[in-house]
Amino acid sequence: MEAISKNFFLFLSNNKVLDRFAKRFGTSFGADKIVGGETFSQAIPIIKQLNHDGLQVTVDHLGEFVESKDEARNRAQECIDTIRSIADHQLNSEVSLKLTSLGLDISHDLVMENMKMILDAAEAAGITVTIDMEDSSRCGTTLDIFKSLKKDYSNLGTVIQSYLYRSEEDIDELSSYNPYLRLVKGAYKESGKVAFVDKEMVDSNLKRLIRKNLENGQYTAIASHDDAIIDYTKELEAELKMSKEQFEFQMLYGMRNETQKKLIQEGYTVRVYLPYGEDWYGYFMRRLAERPANIAFAIKGIFKK
Repeated sequence: MEAISKNFFLFLSNNKVLDRFAKRFGTSFGADKIVGGETFSQAIPIIKQLNHDGLQVTVDHLGEFVESKDEARNRAQECIDTIRSIADHQLNSEVSLKLTSLGLDISHDLVMENMKMILDAAEAAGITVTIDMEDSSRCGTTLDIFKSLKKDYSNLGTVIQSYLYRSEEDIDELSSYNPYLRLVKGAYKESGKVAFVDKEMVDSNLKRLIRKNLENGQYTAIASHDDAIIDYTKELEAELKMSKEQFEFQMLYGMRNETQKKLIQEGYTVRVYLPYGEDWYGYFMRRLAERPANIAFAIKGIFKK
């Protein structure tokens, strides 16, 4: 049933008719619980409330693949405008982005040009930018771009996915760059040639990556709603005698709200990943289809305390 459900939601995520319908009628029939709005201005009151509640934020303008240089430049300008708006409204928020939205599949020069403009604006505003990780075919290129840019920009982070075989080696290689890493399980459908397909192995590798990155002395964002991963991180904190300032927990907007509050009360840093934009439909469907073992978990996460 989980496999059927996953395929069903992935099918819906690619349905252009439903996507057009969703854009026409907005997020009011459910997606507004996990999406911050169709524009950044709609997300601002949400960020202010999250900040008031003690939560930090990272925002992501939804929409990944672009087909023209003009569209990629428009995406970059949207990101720059968002950065300036965060600064103007004195919001406690970072920015996350996908390189495919900035022209990764069009031109290396184009994506580098866009990233440098974004990072210049972010550096001037004192805001951190995280490059989200996409599917395995783009992993190496994404990390190469991260390493190239990190030489000139300190306010830059990226993501490592525990379901990829290569991730432990990537963490070792990135350590010399003093990276800000978000560690996740990974949500794309990957071949067994490049990724663990067994959930227990993915979870075990995530724990191994968390330990390695913390032992390397790198600031670590643990992005998981899984109680076992959260508890493991707390155990590491005690074992390694770490400061709570060396790591943070990250969760999706609308998921595990009571858990977020509890972690805040316990003195931990918690950051909420808040997506916004007109292209919310595909994101909403993919949240319901990420992995067969997580479909029910993702749905329950909206309601679970």
